[in-house]
Amino acid sequence: MFKYTRHSLKKLETLLEELEYTVRYEKGNFNSGYCIVEDRKVAVINKFYDTEGRINCLIDILGSLEVPVGQLSEPSAKFFRKINELAAGDEEE
Repeated sequence: MFKYTRHSLKKLETLLEELEYTVRYEKGNFNSGYCIVEDRKVAVINKFYDTEGRINCLIDILGSLEVPVGQLSEPSAKFFRKINELAAGDEEE
C-alpha cells in the first residue's frame, strides 16, 4: 500500500534530484499535468495540484525515464523498487 503524504512526495523529489533532475511547481497549460524539459533535466508540475496529484505526476515521470538504480542512494533505490513493485502490481490487475 502506498500512502500519498508530503513525506512520500519529498522522497520522490529527492529521488529525482539524485537523477540530476530539477523539480519545479509552476502554472501553465500542461495536458498531462506536467512537462519535462529533457535537455535541461527539468520537470515542471502544475502548482495547483494537491499532494496526490503531484505524486502521481512524479511517478509518471519516473516511469518514462531510464533510471540507473546504482546511481541512487540506498534509501532512494529502496523507495524506487517499492514504487516499481506497486506499478507492476497495478498492471497485472
